Amino acid sequence: MSDTEVVATGSPDAEPGDSPETDEGNAQLVQEGDIAADYLERLLDIADYDGDIDLDVENDRAIVAIVGTDLQPLVGSHGETLDALQELTRLAVQQKTGNRSRLMLDISGHRQARRLELSTLATSTAGQVLDSGQDAPLAPMNPFERKVVHDAVAGIDGVRSESDGEEPNRRVVIIVDK
Repeated sequence: MSDTEVVATGSPDAEPGDSPETDEGNAQLVQEGDIAADYLERLLDIADYDGDIDLDVENDRAIVAIVGTDLQPLVGSHGETLDALQELTRLAVQQKTGNRSRLMLDISGHRQARRLELSTLATSTAGQVLDSGQDAPLAPMNPFERKVVHDAVAGIDGVRSESDGEEPNRRVVIIVDK
C-alpha cells in the first residue's frame, strides 16, 4: 500500500486584493491541481509507489509534483513515461472539468533538472552560432523542451530560435538574428 501525502503550496504570484478574474482563474487552477492530485494518488496506490504530491499555481498553470525516492520508473527513459502520465492526468482533469488543462507534472525534479540542462545547451549553442555565424539545429524535442530552449535563446542578443519539422521530429534551430 502506498503512503502518499498531498501538500498544497501557495502561489508566489498571488497577492491580496488580486482582481476577481485572477482569483477565479486561480481557483480553477487549484481545482485542476486537486483533481490531478486525487488521480495521481490513486495511480500511486495501484502501482504501489510512495510519494508526496505537491500542488502549486505558476504562470497561469497548475503545477503538480510527485516527490519521493525510487520513482525513476515513473519518469522513464528520456521522460517518456512522465510525458504520458502528464497527458493522462490532463485528460482526467478535462473529464472532470470539461476544460482543456495545461497542467504541468514533474516527478522527482526531472523537469526542473531538464530545464537547467536545456537552458545550458541553448546558451552554449547560441554562443557557437554567434561565433560561427552558422545556424544550429538541435535534436528533436517535445513541446516542453522546445519552450525552455526558446525562452533561453530569447534572452540572448544577436540570435533567435525557430521550431522546424513535424512531431515527433520537431526541433529548435538557433539562428543568427540579422
